[in-house]
Amino acid sequence: MDETQVITALGALAHPMRLRAFRALVVAGQEGLTPGVMGEALGTPNATLSFHLKELAHAGLVTQERASRNVVYRAAFERMNGLLDYLTQNCCEGAGCAVQAQTCQC
Repeated sequence: MDETQVITALGALAHPMRLRAFRALVVAGQEGLTPGVMGEALGTPNATLSFHLKELAHAGLVTQERASRNVVYRAAFERMNGLLDYLTQNCCEGAGCAVQAQTCQC
């Protein structure tokens, strides 16, 4: 990822509802969630959630796929791992870190 993509991704996550929605999608894994299920779990109206999901999709952090009459949203794990890699790229100036970052293999 380049710096512009990182800033866009971090900006998208810098809102409580978007962060909660993204984390819900990470927990759901490759199965993903429909907006209705996610909205109910997060206690958010569909219109509000739709706006936030659009922002996450614009940042490349979520994907959407039509499944018959529903839209299924999924976390973009490759993009998430790219963001984590960028943030930890020069961790501890190349020395062994106390905590090692793990990438999701979902």
